[in-house]
Formats: sequence, structure tokens, C-alpha cells
Amino acid sequence: MSNQPLITRRTALLGAAAGVLASRTAFAQATSGPIRVGVIMPLSGGAGPQGQHVTQAIQSMAALINAKGGVMGRQIEILARDDESVPAVGVSRANELISAGVSVIIEGWNSPVTLAMQPVINRAGILDITAISKADPILSGEGNKLAIRLNSSNAQDGAVVANYIANIAKAKRVAFLTQNDAYGNGAQASIEAELKKLNYDYQKVSEEKFPFTQADFRVALTNVRGAKPDVTIAINANEGLGMPALIRQASQSRLPGQLVAAVGTIAPSVIKIAGDASEGLIGADIYFPDVEPFASNPRNKEFVAKTEEMFKYTPDKFMALGAGALEAWAQAADEVKSLDKEPVANRIRGGKFANTIFGEMQFEPNGQLKSQHYLFTVKSQKLVVDTAKG
Repeated sequence: MSNQPLITRRTALLGAAAGVLASRTAFAQATSGPIRVGVIMPLSGGAGPQGQHVTQAIQSMAALINAKGGVMGRQIEILARDDESVPAVGVSRANELISAGVSVIIEGWNSPVTLAMQPVINRAGILDITAISKADPILSGEGNKLAIRLNSSNAQDGAVVANYIANIAKAKRVAFLTQNDAYGNGAQASIEAELKKLNYDYQKVSEEKFPFTQADFRVALTNVRGAKPDVTIAINANEGLGMPALIRQASQSRLPGQLVAAVGTIAPSVIKIAGDASEGLIGADIYFPDVEPFASNPRNKEFVAKTEEMFKYTPDKFMALGAGALEAWAQAADEVKSLDKEPVANRIRGGKFANTIFGEMQFEPNGQLKSQHYLFTVKSQKLVVDTAKG
């Protein structure tokens, strides 16, 4: 009995020493070794191919940054997770990366998934950068007061499409095929709001809504065709399945008027799947690897070459946005000499970054990257950009 207190004290001392050692080890790991960067994208399902490409582009950008010394002298390690385009799965993957000790999470293909993950990542005190998701509430501050987004917003895109309808096509009969979620409904609302701002006189002759997973649009297209639109705006973020199917079925149905894809929904991979049905499709976007001002940009050329070397694929807009997110974060962290959320976020929001794949990147105070849009037409399964109408 008399030895029991001594044993207890010794055990306590040993436990305390072990705790101090563990804390020192954790601190050493946090300040040395690779910096873990989390990436959450759909790696399976309808948007899986595009999510894989975005992840690969982030990996190629990490290779470029690591080759020049990394961030604060430390190498970047990418930890990628599949959100399966499901909000609950995205939240689960965010928690996995939080537990893995990432310093930043680059996420966001589907707006509902992003909106579900934002408060979880925010509460963990980790910087959250949205690469692709477009819904305007992402920057509202409700889920994350320090939100950052690279892709153009629904509001920005709405102005581009409205300008095409009113000033280029001069269409009077307008139909919508709209994905029925935060992204799709927000995109349509933005187009209509911008048309109203232009005081443009038109008639909405048809409106068909569908879920993200839908791949059969024949009934909806029959309804739209009967309305005889001058233009039909297709708002579909399922680039791996839904959008190519919609394009093919629109061609097969002999849809009258001009089919116009919502901004940022047409990538080379979409055209490859849609095939000849994509001929004449109108769209707009913010990045093209082989069109000025990107073609002669040294940093962009370096990024394109590295991506082609590592993955045998020329990067599209989505891939550039993912890579740009990592590039902006790396520059910011290097400048402020910190991985902490607030100083890095405050450097990005409202800030400028030179010598990036987008040239000079400039962010609005609310975290939105400023973008220049360019209209394009699909000809012979290639994007033909009209820089005069940017």
C-alpha cells in the first residue's frame, strides 16, 4: 500500500512526459515536413472525369511549386477525396481531411456540396477555397465569412448570356433547360435579372427543370421544341453525363433556334462525348490554354506543359481554376509567412497576384476572382473563340 502513491506519481510523471513529447512531435510535424493540401472533388459518377482532371491539374501545379522550393521552404502534399457529388459525402470527406491535418481545402464542383461543406470546414478553422461551384450564396458569408472562389459567379455569367440574347442573337423567344438546384436556379435567375436590367423585351416560352443526375431529356426537349424558341439556354453542370446527353438529344430532336450552353459548362471532354451533335453550339468561358492572353503567358505555358507531361492531357478551364486556387494560396501563404486561415484569406480577398496562369489574378473584397469572359462557337469539335466579343 505504501508504494501505491509512488507508482501513481511515477506513472503520472511518465504520462506527462509522454504528453509533452507528443505535443512537441505534433508541433514539429506542423512546422516541418510536407504541407498537406486537401482536395475534394467528384472523382466518380457523372462529374467524375472532370473532377479527376481538376485534381490532376492541382497536382501538376503542386509539382511546379515544389520544384521552386515549395511554400515557406516546405513541399506540398496533395490529399484528394471523392465527394461523389453528394452533399453528405462531401461533409464526411471534409471531416476526413480536417482529421488528417490539412492546411487548406480546395473544393467545389457542385454548389449543393460546397454549401454543405462550408460551415464544417469553417468551424475547423481551415481555409476553404472553392474552385468551381457557382451558386451566389457561396460568397454570402453565411457558411464561411472568409470565402474565396475562383470560378465566375452566376451573376457574372448571367450578364454574359443576357448580352448574347439581347445584343447578338436579338432573340425574342427564350427557353430554359435548367438544373433544379442552387446552381441551376441561380444561373437562370441571374440571366433573367440581367435581361431585366437591359430592359430587353422578350418572352420566356418554355422552362424545363431537371435533377443533376438526369440523362434523358427527350420529354423536356419535346416541350421546348413545341414552344418554338429562338434560343434555348441549357444549364447543366453534369459535364460527364447530363450535358453531353442533352446536346445529343437536342440535335436528334431538331430543336429549333440556337442552343446556348450556360457559361463554364462546356469543356473539350463534353464535346468529345457529344460528338458531331455539338456543332454550332454557343457558349462562353474565362480560360482557353491556346488563346490570347493565355497562349503567350509564360506561367500558363509552364502549367500546360507540366500537365501534359504528367497526365497526357491539355488543361481546360476547370483544371486551370483548380490549379489557380493552389497557386493563389501558395503565393499568399509565402507572402504572409503563415498557414493560418485568417492572414492567408485576408491576403487573397481583395488582393492581386502577378505571374499566375491567369496573368494577374485580382480578387474582389468578397473573395470572388475577377474574370474576363469570351464567347465561343463549337466548330469541328473545337472551341473557336471570338475574342472581339469578350
